[in-house]
Amino acid sequence: MSNFVVKKVAVLGAGVMGAQIAAHLINAKVPVVLFDLPAKEGPKNGIVLRAIDNLRKLSPAPLGVADDAALIEAANYEDDLAKLGECDVVIEAIAERMDWKHDLYAKVAPHIAPHAIFATNTSGLSINALSDGFDAELKARFCGVHFFNPPRYMHLVELIPTASTHPQILDRLETFLTSTVGKGVVRAKDTPNFIANRVGIFSILAVFAESAKYGIPYDVVDDLTGSKLGRAKSATFRTADVVGLDTMGHVIKTMQDNLKDDPFAPVYATPPVLARLVEAGALGQKSGAGFYKKVGKDIQVLDPATGNYVPSAGKADEIVVRMLKKAPAERFRLLRESTNPQAQFLWAVFRDVFHYIAVYLQDIAESAADVDLAIRWGFGWTTGPFEDWQAAGWKDIAQWVKEDIDAGKALATAPLPDWVFSGPVAEQGGVHAPQGSWSPVARGFVGRQDLPVYGRQAFRASLFGTAARDARNTGKTVHEDEAVRLWVDDRAGRGDVLIASFKSKMNTIGPDTIAGLMRAVELAERDYAGLVVWQPTSLQLGTPGGPFSAGANLEAAMPAFMMGGAKGIDPFVKGFQDGMMRIKYAAVPVVAAASGIALGGGCELLLHASKRVAAMETYIGLVEVGVGLVPAGGGLKEIAVRAAQAAQAAGSTNYLQFLTARFQNAAMAKVSGSALEAQRMGYLLPSDTIVFNVHELLDVAQREVQALAAAGYRAPLKPAGIPVAGRSGIATIQASLVNMRDGGFISPHDFTIASRIAEVVCGGAVEAGTLVDEAWLLALERKAFVELLGTSKTQERIMGMLQTGKPVRN
Repeated sequence: MSNFVVKKVAVLGAGVMGAQIAAHLINAKVPVVLFDLPAKEGPKNGIVLRAIDNLRKLSPAPLGVADDAALIEAANYEDDLAKLGECDVVIEAIAERMDWKHDLYAKVAPHIAPHAIFATNTSGLSINALSDGFDAELKARFCGVHFFNPPRYMHLVELIPTASTHPQILDRLETFLTSTVGKGVVRAKDTPNFIANRVGIFSILAVFAESAKYGIPYDVVDDLTGSKLGRAKSATFRTADVVGLDTMGHVIKTMQDNLKDDPFAPVYATPPVLARLVEAGALGQKSGAGFYKKVGKDIQVLDPATGNYVPSAGKADEIVVRMLKKAPAERFRLLRESTNPQAQFLWAVFRDVFHYIAVYLQDIAESAADVDLAIRWGFGWTTGPFEDWQAAGWKDIAQWVKEDIDAGKALATAPLPDWVFSGPVAEQGGVHAPQGSWSPVARGFVGRQDLPVYGRQAFRASLFGTAARDARNTGKTVHEDEAVRLWVDDRAGRGDVLIASFKSKMNTIGPDTIAGLMRAVELAERDYAGLVVWQPTSLQLGTPGGPFSAGANLEAAMPAFMMGGAKGIDPFVKGFQDGMMRIKYAAVPVVAAASGIALGGGCELLLHASKRVAAMETYIGLVEVGVGLVPAGGGLKEIAVRAAQAAQAAGSTNYLQFLTARFQNAAMAKVSGSALEAQRMGYLLPSDTIVFNVHELLDVAQREVQALAAAGYRAPLKPAGIPVAGRSGIATIQASLVNMRDGGFISPHDFTIASRIAEVVCGGAVEAGTLVDEAWLLALERKAFVELLGTSKTQERIMGMLQTGKPVRN
C-alpha cells in the first residue's frame, strides 16, 4: 500500500464533537482547519473562534496543552471553501439531521481534493443514505468515522463503509486513526447506531426496564452497575447525565425510527422518566440536574415516585456484592437463583443483553470481536458481553436465557439463533477461539483486521478465549523474582533489547524493585543493545493506560522505620538514589516507556532514563508533598541539574529564573494533565517521544533503544560542577512562601516542606553560582527527607495515605 500521509485535516462543524475532534488532532500534531457557518455579527469566523476559545475551559480537557487551541485554524463556509483542497481528510461533524448534512455536502463536495477521504462523524444515521447524490468517485472515498465523546479520552472509533467505499480508503483511514490519533478501530455495518450505541443503549434501556420492574432506586442501580461489574464508575444513570439526556433521547429515537419491525421495538420506547426530564429541561450535568442534582456539596438523586430529589445514599446489598466477587460461572448461577431483588435485576439485565447480541450479531457486525471491543472501548466495560457469557460457561448461560425467553421473562420473544446451541460455537464453548471470533455470515471463526499498522502493537487488545499473547509470560524470561520480570520479546528483530517489568501493586518501587533494575542494567550492559522499562498492566484487557509507577513503596520502608526511626530509612533512600544514578550512567541506553501515572519515584525513574517514550495519557509529577516528604530519589537533584543546563544554554547566570517553575511543580505536587503538558513542565524533554496509541508503546521504546545503540550511544559524562542558586535563591523562594502561609493558602507544615525543597534545588546554603556535584544534591535530598520523616505532621500524612489512600492536609 502506498504512503498516505495526512498533512492537514478539515473538520466541518465547530459544535461539541467537531471542536473536540479538532482539538485531539492538534494533540497528535495534525494541522486542522475548523469550519462553521459565517457569523451574522462580528468577525466572519466568530462561531469557530468562540468554539476554539471554549476548548481551553472544558473539563475533562480536550487539549493536552490548553494554549494549543491557538493552533486550530478557523474558517467559514462562505470565504474559505478553497482551503478544503489542502486537506487529506475531511470530517463532517454537524448536527444529526440528514437534510442539513446533504445541504452541506452539496456545498463542500466540489472543493474536496480528489485524493482526500471524506467522512461523517454521525452517531447512527445511514452512511449509504448520506452518500446519496455523490458521484461514483466521491462515493468511493466516503465513509462513516464515529468518534466517541470525549474524543481525546474515548478509545473507540467506529469505521463504517458504504456499499461503494473503496477498501483502500478504509485501510488508510484505519491506519491513520490507529497510530497517529491513537484509537481502537472497529469496523461496523451500516445499521442504525452501528455497534457500540446499538448494544450500549439497549443495555441502558434494559436497565431502565428491569430496575423499574424490580423497584431498584437509581443510585442503587449505579452502585450495582459500575465498578462492581468492571464498568465505568459513572455506571448507568450518572453516565446518562454526563452524556446529556437529550443526546441519549436522540440516540434512542434513531432506534425507534429505524427499527420499527424489530422484535425488541417496544424496548426502544423512550422511558417516561427520561421524557419528563428532557421536557423539564433537566438534561443532566450540563443543565445542573438530571437523574442527579448537586445541592451545595451534596448529591441528590431523583425519586421517580414523587419526581423530587432526595439525598443519595443507596448502596448494593452486601450479599449481592459478595456474589459479584465470585468466579463468572458461580456469579451468574447465584444471581439467577437468588430471591434478592438486586440479584434478580442484575441477572435480568445480563440475560437481556446476551439475548440481544446473539439475535443481532449477524446484522450489526462482522464478528463477535467487533461487538466486545466496541463495548469495551466505547462504554468502558472491562470485558465485553460475549466475553462475559463465554467466561461464565457458554452452554449453561444459553440454556438459562432460552428458559427465560420461553417463560416470558425476557424483553422479547425472539428465539436465540441456532448457532448458539449447535455447531462450532457450542463445540468451542463460545464465540472466541484461538483461530478467531465467530462470524454468523462466514459461518466460522474469523481473524481481526491484519493491517501492517498492527505490527507495531506488541500486545494487541486481547479477547477472552483467543490465542492472544500475554505480556506477563510471553517471550523469553531472563530473570524473574517476586519484584520484577526481565525478559526479551520473541518477535522478529526485537531480541537485542532487554525489558524490565514490575510485579508490585501499582508498580510501586521498593528495595527489591531497585535490586531487580540493577540486575537488569548489568544484564543489558553484558548481553543486549539496551534496556526498556515497561509495564504490561491493563493492556491484557485492551484497556489502555495502566500505571507506569505510583512511586516508592512506603509500606516496604516501614520495617526500617519501626526498627531505626527516621534515620533507619536513610539506607532505603540511599539505595533508591544509587539505583537511579546507575540507570542514568548505564553504559547502554535505558528507555522508560510510561503510560498512566508516573508519580514520585516513578517520575524520578523517568527523569534518570536515557530517553523517555510516553503515552499521551501519562500523568507525571513529584507528589511527595502529599505525604509530608520531599522527593529524594534524585528528582530534586535533576531539577537543579536541568535548570543549570537551561541557564547555561541561555548564557544566563540567573539560575533562579530557570528554577522557579520547576520548584513550584514539586512544591505544589503538580501532576501533568498529559504527556504534552509534562514536556512543558520539564518532566519530559522536547526530544522525548510521545505515543498516541498506548498499544504501540513497547514497540516504539524498543526501536528507540535500537536507534540509540546503532548511533553509538554513550552515557552522559558526570558534570564537573553544577551551578546553583544558593542561599539567595532560597531566601527569594521563602519570601513568597511566607506570603502564602500567612494568607492561609498553605499550612505551616506545607511551608516547612516547600522550604526544604527550596534548599535542595537551590543547592543549600552556598553562594549563588557555586559549583556543586550530584552527590552534594543527593545528600541534601536525603537529609531533608529523613528530617521530615521524623516530624509528627509528616507521620500523620503517611499514615493517612496508607489507611485511606488520600492525602492529609495538616
